[in-house]
Amino acid sequence: MKGKKLTHTDESGNPQMVDVSAKAITKRTARAQASVKVGADILSLIKHNELNTKKGPVFQTAILAGVMGAKKTSDLIPLAHPIGLEDCKISITTRKDSIVIESLASISSKTGVEMEALTAVSIAALTIYDMCKALSHNITISEIKLLEKTGGKKDFKRKP
Repeated sequence: MKGKKLTHTDESGNPQMVDVSAKAITKRTARAQASVKVGADILSLIKHNELNTKKGPVFQTAILAGVMGAKKTSDLIPLAHPIGLEDCKISITTRKDSIVIESLASISSKTGVEMEALTAVSIAALTIYDMCKALSHNITISEIKLLEKTGGKKDFKRKP
C-alpha cells in the first residue's frame, strides 16, 4: 500500500470530492452482500409468512428499503457523488439461521456504484433487524462486503 494516495483527501489531508469531470462515461456495476443472523425460530416465522408486521412482509419491505437506500447514498456518505442510479436489484435468500442479502447496482457514468450497492444491502439488513427486533435483539448483521465491480479503472472480483 506504500505510495498509494487516498482519493478523497487533498495534499494537506483535508476532505475533498473526487473530480470526475475528465473521466469517460462507462457502464459500471457493483454487487454487494450482507448477512443477517436472526436465529432458526425467527427465520421459520419469516419463511412461513407467520411474522406479521405493520410495515408489511419482511423480505419485500427490506428490498424496498434497500433500493431506497441505494438511491439516497450521496445523502448518507460524505463526498459520494449524487448519481442517477439506473438499476438496483436486491435478492434475499436464507441459509440455516441466516438471511443473505445481495444487491446489484448499475449505471453508465463517470463514477462507480460500489457505495450504492453496499448501502442497499446495509439498509435492507437494518430493515430486517428493525422488523424482527420485537421477537429478539439477538440479531447480528455481518459480512457487509463488495463482491465485485466492473467499469472504471479496474474491475474487482472477490475470491470465494
